[in-house]
Amino acid sequence: MSEQVLSKQEINRYTRHISLEEIGQAGQEKLKKASALVVGAGGLGAPVLQYLAAAGVGTLGIGDNDLITENNLPRQILYTKKDVGMQKAIVARSKLMDYNPYLKYNIHNILFTDERVLKIIQDYDIIVDCTDNLPARYLLNDACIILKKPLVHAALYKYQGQVSVFNYNNGPSYRCLYPYPPRSEKILNSGGIGIFGALVGIIGSIQAAEAIKMITGLGEVLSGKVFVYNMLNSSGFTFNIKRNDENFDVEELIDYEEFCRPSL
Repeated sequence: MSEQVLSKQEINRYTRHISLEEIGQAGQEKLKKASALVVGAGGLGAPVLQYLAAAGVGTLGIGDNDLITENNLPRQILYTKKDVGMQKAIVARSKLMDYNPYLKYNIHNILFTDERVLKIIQDYDIIVDCTDNLPARYLLNDACIILKKPLVHAALYKYQGQVSVFNYNNGPSYRCLYPYPPRSEKILNSGGIGIFGALVGIIGSIQAAEAIKMITGLGEVLSGKVFVYNMLNSSGFTFNIKRNDENFDVEELIDYEEFCRPSL
């Protein structure tokens, strides 16, 4: 007798997903068995977590050690004013558990800056990069290369966002797109620039969709491609990137703050 993956309550809950021919109950069961780590529970991470939880991804890791601030609220709509001053990862887990109690939620309330990253990432099928700085992006990319994990990447700039999937099915990595970090203080400190609030919801939702597509085998994953969306004129385009095998010769993590430090 085969193990029952979904309860009757879950089948009822996900009925609109299951009714999609390309997903069905088999696809929903794949989601329940899957795990994803979302690094960053802020602007991008909030919608990613909400939609992965809504889709029924069985185990969700929440990686963030920041506190919720008043100026987070316009774009991080998982949180409310009463949450200000509290840990993002802890509040996110509490709210997601209320939203979908059928899943497992893990809190990783640490800085993702050293060898601990490998120990955390190894337990997840998919890593979702919702960070806002270059050292973290290179760190996650290299850790995913070492552990052979797919990485769903996104980045924002004012009214524009980009999404891609790296290290997936022999596809390119983040270093194939950006072999070296730009030597500019302006870019390195871009995490503090203005961001149009609704944009993070759009780009974060696309990140969640890419993770769901990988898990279920649905559609065409953004591997080897970068999708760029401009909110000001509602336009978008996709460009291709090629895999450079030399970018996969990663055996250990380095000091990424130093690696990304601009030249004097």
